[in-house]
Amino acid sequence: MAFPQNRLRRLRKTEILRNMVRETIVRPDDLIMPLFVCPGENVKKAISSMPGNYQLSIDMLVEECKDLVSHGIHTVLLFGIPESKDEHGHVAIGPEGIVQRAIVAIKKEIKDIMIVADVCNCEYTTHGHCGTIVDGDVDNDLTLETLASQSLSLAEAGADIIAPSDMMDGRVGRIRSKLDENGFTQTPIMAYSAKYASAFYGPFREAAESAPQFGNRSTYQMDPANTNEALREVEEDITEGADIVMVKPALSYLDVIRRIKDKYNVPIAAYNVSGEYSMVMAAAEKNWVDKDRIIAEILTSIKRAGADIIITYHAKQMAIILKKQNQ
Repeated sequence: MAFPQNRLRRLRKTEILRNMVRETIVRPDDLIMPLFVCPGENVKKAISSMPGNYQLSIDMLVEECKDLVSHGIHTVLLFGIPESKDEHGHVAIGPEGIVQRAIVAIKKEIKDIMIVADVCNCEYTTHGHCGTIVDGDVDNDLTLETLASQSLSLAEAGADIIAPSDMMDGRVGRIRSKLDENGFTQTPIMAYSAKYASAFYGPFREAAESAPQFGNRSTYQMDPANTNEALREVEEDITEGADIVMVKPALSYLDVIRRIKDKYNVPIAAYNVSGEYSMVMAAAEKNWVDKDRIIAEILTSIKRAGADIIITYHAKQMAIILKKQNQ
């Protein structure tokens, strides 16, 4: 049948009816909030390019996590700003690492929270690249050993999920072996599997103090033009033991999320990154967009594309939006 027998507007007539037939629903349980932990006490340093986000000392980080849980956000992704850096990122290994100490403090105070620990070296190296530099580029295999040791240290501190974001070849397999050899067979790996060399990361580099001191990251992060390559990266990570795969960024790569969802039967995370966040906040500040509506629309589009998990700086605000919708 066609019009006039078929009238698709019938199912849009009332809010109750629209809610009943809604295909895609974002829940607080789908969301992960990224947080930045720094040295000191009582530190809450605003990140100028990411309004509403802060570098937080461990004591303030714990309070922020309590607030997130009160809003129904039970998972956080931690990034560290260390007191000092070195050539290899070894400062991120061991119980005195900034993220390791933060994990212990959060777990001591909050029971119903899950901590995802980012594993990379750009925040911890003097040169701002994601591993050990040899002949002007990141040496893949030397970096694997640092990443594996860092992952084990984070698991020992109490991290619930290990999330390698470096884009080195073979890192999932090396981390999986290191964890398993040391009794952490039940610790999942969320791999940044299709992480693109994107211009959308700009504000994050201020937040994490991780801008590269020379060159760029195009020899290890993916070319934004490629999608077939993303499938190869995902398949490699699954083969090596990844439990969750990730696409980063999200908005300009919704097609990649969908291709992965259609091909692989694994949970998919998508990272709604800093640049995507900051563009919304800048436009909302000028009243060019309705902030709550555009946040909900963006996150719904990411889930509609196939993401099961959304990492987003909008997590708390989205939880507030959802609560208002359900009242």
